[in-house]
Amino acid sequence: MTVTQPSPADPHASHAARAASFNSAAAQYAANRPSYPPALFDAVEELAGRPLPGARTVDVGAGTGIATALLHARGADVLAVEPGAGMAAEFRRALPHIPLVRGDGNALPVADAHADLITFAQAWHWTDQARSVPEVLRVLRPGGALALWWNTEALDIDWITDAARRVGRFLGVDTVAEKRKAADRIELADPSGRLDFTRRTVRWSRRVPVDTHLANIGSHSAFLVTPEERTAAFLEEERGHLLKVFPDGMVEETYDVLLLVARKP
Repeated sequence: MTVTQPSPADPHASHAARAASFNSAAAQYAANRPSYPPALFDAVEELAGRPLPGARTVDVGAGTGIATALLHARGADVLAVEPGAGMAAEFRRALPHIPLVRGDGNALPVADAHADLITFAQAWHWTDQARSVPEVLRVLRPGGALALWWNTEALDIDWITDAARRVGRFLGVDTVAEKRKAADRIELADPSGRLDFTRRTVRWSRRVPVDTHLANIGSHSAFLVTPEERTAAFLEEERGHLLKVFPDGMVEETYDVLLLVARKP
C-alpha cells in the first residue's frame, strides 16, 4: 500500500493524550528506542561537577528504564520516577532491583534537598516548566545539578533529513524546522530563566535492522495517537525508501544527544 498523499495526522491530539500513549506501547518502546553513549554520562559528570558513583540521583520520566539502567551501571544511587502504569510495569519487569515510584516532574514524590542529581531523559518536554522548575529546585540539594537530554536526529546527514521531511508531510508539520528550532533554543527548557544551563552535544550512532528502525519511529507519540492502519501504511512505504539507502537492511542511525545541565547554587 502506498501513502503518497496522506492526510495529516491529527495535530490537535492533546499533550496529555500523547504523553499517555506510551503506556500501550511500553514493550515496543523498550525494545526499539535508542540508548545513550558513555560519552554522554562523562559530560554529565563534567558539567554537574561531581562523579556519578554514589550520587543520589532521581531519574524522572524514567519510562522503561533506558537511562536509569545506565545511570545505575555508572554507580549512581538511582530512584526512578514514572507516571505511566504501562511504562512502570515494563520498568519493574526489566529492572526489579532499582526502586521506582509513581509520579511526575510537576510534583515530585521526593523530599526536599534529597538529590545530588536530577535527570530527565527524553522527558522534560512533558512537564509544565512553571511547576517542574520549582520542584527541581526544591528537591536538589545546594550544589546539586539538573541534567536534561534528548536523542535528536543528525539533520546534517541527507537520508535522515529526507526521512524527517517524509514524517513531517505525514504528520502535517514541518518536522525539520521544528527539530532545528528546539535544538537551538535553550530558553525553551526554562522560560522563567531561573536555571542557568550549559549546553553540550554528543554525537553517536547505532546500526540496527530496518524493522527496529521502523518500530522506533512507530513508538513516538505522534504515531501512537494516529490510527493504526495509517501508521502501518506509512511505515511500510518508509521501509521502501530506507531499503534504497540501506539495501542490506541495516540502518545506520546517527544521533546528536542534546544535553543541558544546570547547577543549583
